[in-house]
Amino acid sequence: MAWLRRNGLLGVLVLTAGLAAACSSSPPPVPAATPGAAGAVVTPSVGTAGDSVAGYALGPGERVRLTVFRHEDLSGEFDLDGEGYLAMPLVGEILGAGLTARQLETEIETRLKGGGYLVNPQVSIEVLTYRPFYIIGEVNNPGSYQYVNGMTVINAVALAGGFTYRADQDDIVITRGGSEGKKIDDVKPDTAVLPGDIVEVTERFF
Repeated sequence: MAWLRRNGLLGVLVLTAGLAAACSSSPPPVPAATPGAAGAVVTPSVGTAGDSVAGYALGPGERVRLTVFRHEDLSGEFDLDGEGYLAMPLVGEILGAGLTARQLETEIETRLKGGGYLVNPQVSIEVLTYRPFYIIGEVNNPGSYQYVNGMTVINAVALAGGFTYRADQDDIVITRGGSEGKKIDDVKPDTAVLPGDIVEVTERFF
């Protein structure tokens, strides 16, 4: 009987050890995804610095880096002159103002191919220097400021030294791309500011 009790106790110990080992080797639980609207899975979004200039039309005074794949002699940095033209080897002057970087790439490729210079040109364009933007009205230091990717209204106001005590912070108007551009009245602190924009902070009336 003592022999049976000893063997029974040994079996219980072996079984307990096996269960403990199995539990410790199991993988950690996977966190459940958080459902969003319509059951979609919500994942953190990562913004890029160039998001606010997607579709931006180039303008006079800007500088671009133009690369023609495998043709360093045609590549380089080019300035858009006062009328928005840039001059490059072979194709001559090209009007870049009013075109997006992608549209300008296509235009140069068409010129190179249509002129018989290259069979299958591949062109890429990167904007190096943007036009400044302007902020006027009820800010402490109105004037022109160098544009950087991701610029918003609140960034622009901060660069200009903040609001004056007379500023109507709920009445800001953006003229897109210059004095003849489209006016945007529904302006929030996180509204994007683009190169050439005029940001006007109006005065409040007591």
